[in-house]
Amino acid sequence: MSSTTKLNGVRLGRMIIAGANELASNKQLVDAMNVFPVPDGDTGTNMSLTVMAAVREAEKNGSLQVADIAKAASGGALRGARGNSGVITSQIFRGFAKALEGMEEAGVQELAAAAEQAVKTAYKAVMKPKEGTILTVARGCAEAAVRLAEETDEIEVFLKGIIEDGHKVLAQTPEMLPVLKQAGVVDAGGQGIMIIFEGMGKVFHGEAIVESGEPAPNKAK
Repeated sequence: MSSTTKLNGVRLGRMIIAGANELASNKQLVDAMNVFPVPDGDTGTNMSLTVMAAVREAEKNGSLQVADIAKAASGGALRGARGNSGVITSQIFRGFAKALEGMEEAGVQELAAAAEQAVKTAYKAVMKPKEGTILTVARGCAEAAVRLAEETDEIEVFLKGIIEDGHKVLAQTPEMLPVLKQAGVVDAGGQGIMIIFEGMGKVFHGEAIVESGEPAPNKAK
C-alpha cells in the first residue's frame, strides 16, 4: 500500500497527535524520572505542553503537504516550548521541518535526512550539550534512521527499527550520566521522546487516534 512508503500531511498530522497523546498519558511517569539537569519533576509536563502546542498548529493548518504540517507543528512547538526539555523538543521539530521544506510527501530517505537535521539543530541550540540526555537518544534514533532507510522503504518497519534502537540508547544513559545511575533511572527527556515515537508508531497499527488533548485510552496489555 503506497501510504506506508510515503507520508503526506494528513498522516504526519495523525502521527504528531498520536505521539502527543501518548506522552500526555505518560507524563507523570516521565516527571518522576526527572533528576537532570535539576530534579524539578516537570520534564514530562513541559514536553507534553510543547508537543500539544505543535499539535494545535498542525491541526489548524490541515494541509495535505508534509512540509506544511511539519512547519506548522514546528512553529507551535517553538512558541509553546516549556523548560529545557521542551526547548530541545521544539528544536527537533524545527530541524525536521527545515529538511522537509517544499515537499508534498516524504519517504524513508527524506525522513532519515530530516531526522539528521533535527538532531543537528537541537545540538546547536544547547550551549554545552551533555551526553546521556534527550540529545543522545535523538541522535541514536537519527543514526538508526539513516541505516534503516537503506534497508526498507516501509515507514512502519523504519519507525519500528528506530524505536528499538532508541530504547537501546536510552538504556545506556545511566552509564553516561552518573546522576541517573545514582537515582536508578534513565534520562527523563530521552524517555519522553521515545514515548512520543511509540505513539507515532501506533498510527500504523490501526489503533484509534483520539482528538488532541484527550489521553489515549489505556489498552489492556
